[in-house]
Amino acid sequence: AGASLYKMPEIKRAVQSGQTQAGEFILSAYSNENPLFGVDSIPFLATSYDAAQKLYTVAKPATEKLLADQGMKLLFSVPWPGQSLYSVKPMKTMDDFKGTKMRAYNPYTTKIAQMVKAQPVTIQLAELGQALATGAVDNFLTSSASGVDSKLFEQTKYFYIVNGWLPRNATVVNKKAFDALDKATQDAVVAAGKAAEERGWAASRAKDAGYIAELAKQGMTTGQPSNEIRDGLAKIGDTMVRDWLASAGPDGVAIIEAYKKK
Repeated sequence: AGASLYKMPEIKRAVQSGQTQAGEFILSAYSNENPLFGVDSIPFLATSYDAAQKLYTVAKPATEKLLADQGMKLLFSVPWPGQSLYSVKPMKTMDDFKGTKMRAYNPYTTKIAQMVKAQPVTIQLAELGQALATGAVDNFLTSSASGVDSKLFEQTKYFYIVNGWLPRNATVVNKKAFDALDKATQDAVVAAGKAAEERGWAASRAKDAGYIAELAKQGMTTGQPSNEIRDGLAKIGDTMVRDWLASAGPDGVAIIEAYKKK
C-alpha cells in the first residue's frame, strides 16, 4: 500500500526498497536500466493481443527473475491498448510517409520516423492536439485510448490498427514482505494476482474495441492498414528486434527464439 504517493519513476524504487509494499509501473519505462524490461515495447514484434500474450508468456520467467533479483515479486501484468497509426491524410503505401512530419517521443519512435523517411518531431501527448491544429504534425503512433481521451479525432481523420506494440503495466510486491507472509496468505495473494491478470487482459481488449468504436463514431475512418504498410512496418520491426538483441544478451535471445517457435 502507499504506492500512489510516489510518482511513476519512483514507484519501482519504492517497492524495491520496501518504502511501500506494492506498486504498479510500466515495465518499458525501465528499459534503459535493463533491456528485458522493454521486450513488450519492441516495435512491430507482437502486434495483437494474442501475440502480446504469447510474448509475455515466454518472457515471464526472465522478467520474474530480474524483478526478484531487485527485491520484487511480480503479481500480474496487463497490457495497454496497442500503439496504432493516426494520420490527417490517408496512408496507403510506405511512400505516403515520405516527407511527412511524424510525432516522436522516444528513441524508438524517432527511429521509426527516420526509417519511413518522415521528419521526426518531438512532441509530448499533452501538446499533440495543438501541434496537429497548427500543422506541426501529420501522423503519429499512439493508442486508441489516447485518441479518445485527448480528443485527437478532432484533428485527425484516419486510424489504422497497426498495434505497433502493446506496453504492459506490472503490479509487484516487495519480495521480503511477501516472503514474510504465511503460506496460506501467499497462495491467496498469488491467486488474486492471477485472477486480476485474467480480468485485466479481457478488460484491455474490451476497452480497445470500445475506444476504436468511439473514434469511428466521432468521424474517423478506422480499419486495418494496407498490406504494403503492414509488411513495411513488419520489416522495420525486424530491424528493431535485431537492435534490441544486440543489447539484451542471452536472456533476450532465448525470449525471441521461444516467441518465434511458440
